Amino acid sequence: MSVRREVFQHLLAHYGPQGWWPAQTPFEVMVGAILTQNAAWTNVERAIERLKEEGALDPQVLAGVEPTRLGEWIRPAGYFNVKARRLQAFCRWYLAQGEWEALSRWETEPLRRALLAVHGVGPETADDILLYAFERPVFVIDAYTRRLFSRLGLVSAEWDYERLRAWFEDGLEPDPALFNEYHALIVRHAKVHCRVRPRCTACPLQPRCPQGRLSRS
Repeated sequence: MSVRREVFQHLLAHYGPQGWWPAQTPFEVMVGAILTQNAAWTNVERAIERLKEEGALDPQVLAGVEPTRLGEWIRPAGYFNVKARRLQAFCRWYLAQGEWEALSRWETEPLRRALLAVHGVGPETADDILLYAFERPVFVIDAYTRRLFSRLGLVSAEWDYERLRAWFEDGLEPDPALFNEYHALIVRHAKVHCRVRPRCTACPLQPRCPQGRLSRS
């Protein structure tokens, strides 16, 4: 069993299944992935709820609405003017490609390259969309993942995104459900124990964590 799988088993036993991503449609996942950049998920939920209230959670509506109006709708997610431009760029690309039905027939790597070419879509956002909207076995690397596994001494904090993603994927079966659950568990653990200032007491990974062992000495 790989060390990545061992960590997963410890987290799953401690926290139980997390049931991510909270969305009703693949397109809602995509919108959430863009809005959650530098934002707390609770604020993203408020922005998405506002879009629903306005009847605007639709790619054609979002692509065509006046940008300042869209910015007001998504204001709770922060950086609303920037995110309005990014969301419109994404929606116009999405419509031009034939939406989810057409894009779902693409192979994963060409789809990832195409997503990364869209204005405002970086690796983490692209991989959120691939994993949660298209159910592809692509592991999402975020700040929580980097923090946890560097503290465990398994990766270097200096590794770039692609190297860290490859390391994860090489040690796990290519299973979207597994990647989904694992990412959610990492986020949960980072919010409960592996914070910027860690709470090592009662951490389920403390026995194998160098920082956790130091906290007991």
